[in-house]
Amino acid sequence: MPTLPLPLNQWVNHQKLFSISHGKPAGLPSPNPTRSFWTHSSPDANPLASEGSTGPLTTDADVCIIGSGFTGIGVAYHLSEAIEANVLQSLKVVVLEARDFCAGATGRNGGHLTPASIHDFHGRAVKYGPEEAKKSCALEVHTASSLVDIIREQGWTSDVDLVHGDRIDLLFTDKEVEEARRDREAAVDAGWSLDGVAFLSKEEIEARFGAHYPGVKVPAYNVWPLKLVTKLFQLAKTRTGPHFELVLHTHTPVTGIEHASVLGPASASGQLMNASRPYTLLTPRGTVSCSRVVHATNGYASHLLPFLAGPQGIVPVRGQIIAMRASVGTSEIKTNAWSGNERFEYWFPRPVKAADENPLIILGGAREVASPDYELYVDDDTTCNTKVGETLRAFLPAVFEGKFKPGQEPEMEWTGIMGYTAIGDPFVGPIDKLPAAQENDSMSHAGQYIAAGHSGHGMPRAFGCAEVVADMIVAVLAGKAWSQPEWLPTRYLTWEERGTTMRN
Repeated sequence: MPTLPLPLNQWVNHQKLFSISHGKPAGLPSPNPTRSFWTHSSPDANPLASEGSTGPLTTDADVCIIGSGFTGIGVAYHLSEAIEANVLQSLKVVVLEARDFCAGATGRNGGHLTPASIHDFHGRAVKYGPEEAKKSCALEVHTASSLVDIIREQGWTSDVDLVHGDRIDLLFTDKEVEEARRDREAAVDAGWSLDGVAFLSKEEIEARFGAHYPGVKVPAYNVWPLKLVTKLFQLAKTRTGPHFELVLHTHTPVTGIEHASVLGPASASGQLMNASRPYTLLTPRGTVSCSRVVHATNGYASHLLPFLAGPQGIVPVRGQIIAMRASVGTSEIKTNAWSGNERFEYWFPRPVKAADENPLIILGGAREVASPDYELYVDDDTTCNTKVGETLRAFLPAVFEGKFKPGQEPEMEWTGIMGYTAIGDPFVGPIDKLPAAQENDSMSHAGQYIAAGHSGHGMPRAFGCAEVVADMIVAVLAGKAWSQPEWLPTRYLTWEERGTTMRN
């Protein structure tokens, strides 16, 4: 059995970095990032890439959303749902994106829509209690099922390359095996359903897939993230009319936010501000006045919210992915997704167009070899890490002997910036409720919201967290009380006390 080309059991060392103070805020998204498979593998992959980047800038809105990934477009989509349901009478929403449409983490990730089944259930149950551990899974099940329901109801399955199958989490070490068994026991004790979850022995996986490790099979989906977010925006846009307006401006980075707490002062930009539109968003193209702001900026959140810099806020982390062609066909590769090595690595085969086509594998990870910082505090996605790239190239040939050609070059390679928090969970809710904001004049953040810090696991979280933020805004505008969904972990909320280190 070939030796794996990367170190094992690195998660503990990874987490030690969150005990080191590092207060530098993230920069703006780089203007010329590496090109991902999702955004650049075909000429028509991103039809909204430059939407609203030229011509007049919209200067007034009820809600401004910064970021056009799953979170930002998810908020816009859910706000359009409120108009459709007549919960709100009118609303004007503007989405501002620094680069091409969906050019952040959503357009650069691994394509896995895999809700947590039992992973880290024991750690969460010990730290937060069994009910909160169940909510951690329930949120992800809710998010994935909501997206899949929309896809199927709208007939988008082939348009977004939705694949419904399983993911197998390979367990490379005895430590991982023991943790998985402990997670299963904790889930059973808490009464969490294990439907679709199965432990596979080394012998079973060898016989079916050719890898020499045991694993855990969990329900999963894979999707073309950019195409799905494009469809969601386009659907929300169809609801435009006398009572709803949705405008997208790409290549319009927000460089600052000014606030007027009293009627009539002039801002530093010279813009006259008033109580009905207390915020002015500054961009190179001009200013936008609005009543409410949503930060859907994930790893870049601390650029506009500098008090979120450092390990107690949101840390930018660079991930790297390659698109590697297998040497054998789908009959040997199969169609399920995978993860391994404490989930540092993750991969899945793209659907093939012809029976004789060898599948293209989207593989990400290998940050373990980028020690001592594991690519934490890196917000530059214009380049790739050479050592990480070499490791990714060697990984699949080592795990699946004979199915990948050693030394083969990938068809594409790219990086993207994730947003990690110390406990591995996002901040969701009003920014003025964050303890750090209250130490930095919380009044100037009233009416601003955030859903960010998904910690490399945004696909089964972001759309659900966007729903929460949209519902909070709708409740305020409708003069109603907001109620916490039963599937939302309480610790996600911005006003809740958070632990200092990620569980595991």
